[in-house]
Amino acid sequence: MSERGTFAKASVRDAPLEGARVLARVDFNVPLAESDGAVTVADETRVRGALPTIEVLLEHAESVVVVSHLGRPKDREPELSMAPVAERLGELAGIEARLAPGVVGSEVERAAAELGEGEALVLENSRYEPGETENDPALAAALARLADLYVDDAFGAAHRAHATTVGVAELLPGYAGLLLEREVRELTAVRDNPERPLCVVLGGAKVSDKIGVIDRFLDTADSILIGGAMCFAFFRARGIETGESLVEEAGIALAERVLEHAEASDCELHLPSDLVLGHEFSADTEVRELDGVHVPEGWMGLDVGPTTADEYAAVIADAGTVFWNGPMGAFELEPFSAATRRVAEAVAEANGFTVVGGGDSAAALTAFGLADRVDWLSTGGGASLELLEGKELPGVEVLTDA
Repeated sequence: MSERGTFAKASVRDAPLEGARVLARVDFNVPLAESDGAVTVADETRVRGALPTIEVLLEHAESVVVVSHLGRPKDREPELSMAPVAERLGELAGIEARLAPGVVGSEVERAAAELGEGEALVLENSRYEPGETENDPALAAALARLADLYVDDAFGAAHRAHATTVGVAELLPGYAGLLLEREVRELTAVRDNPERPLCVVLGGAKVSDKIGVIDRFLDTADSILIGGAMCFAFFRARGIETGESLVEEAGIALAERVLEHAEASDCELHLPSDLVLGHEFSADTEVRELDGVHVPEGWMGLDVGPTTADEYAAVIADAGTVFWNGPMGAFELEPFSAATRRVAEAVAEANGFTVVGGGDSAAALTAFGLADRVDWLSTGGGASLELLEGKELPGVEVLTDA
């Protein structure tokens, strides 16, 4: 276990597991794929991420009840059932992971009570219950009846005050899973005690999604590298034409504020100096490299250019710590993937400690075959950003203090 960063909550390693039935909140919000009528887990990264904690529970506790959300069902949509996830968990853990007939209720309670030593029950999609996202006390109480204690290993949902992340932890003794603990340690190390220089690489579409992190790191980082469509809000704030590029209108004023903050900061804020353009958001569109950032009418910026990518790679190479969240462009379209690939390779090759936020950055690393070449690949998108901003995460705060 890494001892980087700080963590003030009790760990599953210290929990009184013997003879206990444990409710384990995990993040199995995974993509599914259908082939020949069979639905399977398309990316099992999150399932594998929870395995160390589940294996501890299977070895030391009496039995385990696993709960997670999957997607955003509006009702009990069968295509968002946990059935394929339960099947894959069983295969990876070498056990029979039975699927419960629901999330709560008498049948579920009976199934949990019938679990034998070392057995696991997977509850149905927690968002099948409307009270999940509302942190409904009745749902939390029904969940608490399924177990003797609670373990939270769902860092990706820790910023949500839901019934399975907060409500039930207010009723049962709550402990942190190994993944959640490691996430908090690695991210607080970046935030509070990084090896210098600290380089923060931010991409994606919206300044508003990253404004808290930008504000925080303008005061603490040595450099911030901006890419993705969010750069166009900065260009508009400077009066630069952006053509048909995606611009978050609400982000322009935020970008203007960031530029003013940067002038008074010791942190160096980098913006792209060249772009790759297309006529439309398509892999088949005409492509043009632009030496500069003034986008002509009828064109849209879909990637930062090679000069910018090389400049960013050089800054990353010299960093003691690198945090990356968000692609440099529309990397899912091959003509506009080069800069994200260049940054991903630079992060993978960096000598400093490298931490990559979840979401599209993780998807890019995986697509380029580089996911195993960073020091920490976070499973939390929004949760990672909120922790780095300095916000308290409800799903962490509610756990038992160490």
